[in-house]
Amino acid sequence: MSKPNGPLFGQRAAMIMLLGVLTALGAAVLTLADGNTPATAALSAGAAFAAAVLFFNAIID
Repeated sequence: MSKPNGPLFGQRAAMIMLLGVLTALGAAVLTLADGNTPATAALSAGAAFAAAVLFFNAIID
């Protein structure tokens, strides 16, 4: 096996993705708790993830 050249993500990218995933998870849980279908929860989670990544990318330096 060859040695890896370095991390797949940098710390900044990993933090932005982590916050995006946590935001999407929160949106999905709240959507399901409201009584909507899992498909609706998945769509709202996807939209929340995209918005969160754009937001956190803009504010994290």
